[in-house]
Amino acid sequence: MAEHPHAALVRKGYDAFSRGDMDTMRTLLAADAAQHVPGSHPLSGDFKGQDAIIELYRRLAEETDGTLRAVLLNVLVDGRGHAVSVHRFTAERQGRRIDEIASIVFRVVGDRITDLDECLEDIDRSNEFWA
Repeated sequence: MAEHPHAALVRKGYDAFSRGDMDTMRTLLAADAAQHVPGSHPLSGDFKGQDAIIELYRRLAEETDGTLRAVLLNVLVDGRGHAVSVHRFTAERQGRRIDEIASIVFRVVGDRITDLDECLEDIDRSNEFWA
């Protein structure tokens, strides 16, 4: 049985993110896509449009000196335009380390991602790490 196209799209995104391939990321995101990062730290908030999302990814890499990893564990789909990823997130920053399970709820329209809503295992830990 072939993988659902929305799951394949999410997997392709994780692969591109892991390789730092922002050109491929742009082909996966709708021009007006939005990524929503929970928390109350400097990198939380709503990032609207491809440029803002790509800039967020650049800042994440910069802030962690390239140590950030998001290892995809699973992708779940509903067949109606939603996909949920579960990944292990690790990074080091300013002498701190984070290692937790996280998730992103994706909204897919056609063959593009329009929304990414992050969900965290521990928002307080994330706020402390990124502060």
